[in-house]
Amino acid sequence: MGDHCRRLETIMVQGCREREDTTGAISTPIYQSATFRHRGLNKSTGYDYSRSENPTREELEKTIAKLEGGKSGYAFSTGMAAIDAVARLFSPKDHIIVSEDLYGGTYRLFEQVYKKYGVETTYVDTTDIEKVEAVLRKNTKAIFIETPSNPMMRITDIEKITSIARPLEILTIVDNTFLSPYFQRPLLLGADIVIHSGTKFLGGHNDTLSGIIVANKFIEELRFTQVSTGAVLSPFDSWLILRGIKTLSIRVEKQQENAIKISNWLNECKAVKEVFYPGLKNHKGYDISIKQATGFGSMISFNVNEKESIERVLEKLEVIYFAESLGGVESLITYPYTQTHAAIPEDIRNRIGIKDTLLRLSVGIENVEDLIEDLDRALNY
Repeated sequence: MGDHCRRLETIMVQGCREREDTTGAISTPIYQSATFRHRGLNKSTGYDYSRSENPTREELEKTIAKLEGGKSGYAFSTGMAAIDAVARLFSPKDHIIVSEDLYGGTYRLFEQVYKKYGVETTYVDTTDIEKVEAVLRKNTKAIFIETPSNPMMRITDIEKITSIARPLEILTIVDNTFLSPYFQRPLLLGADIVIHSGTKFLGGHNDTLSGIIVANKFIEELRFTQVSTGAVLSPFDSWLILRGIKTLSIRVEKQQENAIKISNWLNECKAVKEVFYPGLKNHKGYDISIKQATGFGSMISFNVNEKESIERVLEKLEVIYFAESLGGVESLITYPYTQTHAAIPEDIRNRIGIKDTLLRLSVGIENVEDLIEDLDRALNY
């Protein structure tokens, strides 16, 4: 099929579908097979063993690569498995600059796993280009950023980072989980590798785990790691992520619509001290968001006035679920201080703003008035 009329929404719905299918199936078949029969000696169908290649996973990988505008896609069992595969590109004494405000699991991986293998990391506010330049070393091999960041919603200028990195042959790696390729395409802004927790917006229904990499560099190295370590996404879960991607555009548009209304409401709520949402015009990264993304997403963080109110708020919410994760159709609220970011030392959490009064809200597709009424009951007792 030609690409002459295939815009993002069309690719999301129809997928890549480069593999010939004689059945006419509209939904990509689930090839729930561990192994594949050979037609004879040295006569492979192109599929030998599902750890190496599987037609359902291949369809997902080619679809997400096309959506991100990258050369090759890789589907893993979890988002952390995807980040681990990227981390394996580095050797002892290699140095990586990392956004200081990032998911606690990523921090844990670098600090408690790869530090033992000699990989060096420096955490810095990547929204400040001068701070990034100040920590560059001769052995710096990559700059790893989240934008928007988790949970403080900091916005890093991707093009500025790549303008620093590229002349020095430093990789730019972007975790694009919060915006998805529908709202932001880092590879088209000069990044080399994009990572997603596919569990979140790509899947969109809080029903499966997955991790995604799309790369323009280290194509063979990443494929070798995927096959060798074996943390591949199963055929059924690949199909679930493909099914989720079909509705990605309409889901994230509705989630964003709700998030804008909720962030404005929270801004006026007397029980709330501060709201962090890139779609608010007073957000520090608003102008950069307008420049490099087509949307603001649906993740909101906010500080309540008193720590003592956290427990009450979480217990009184009825429509919004108190649960970890994000990006699904159901609205979820999380307490980063003791949940998603507990692995980060307290002094660092406090310095970057992950205080004991901070809540993170993943806005779903429910009726926005129900969500606001739920927040009102919990916050304004």
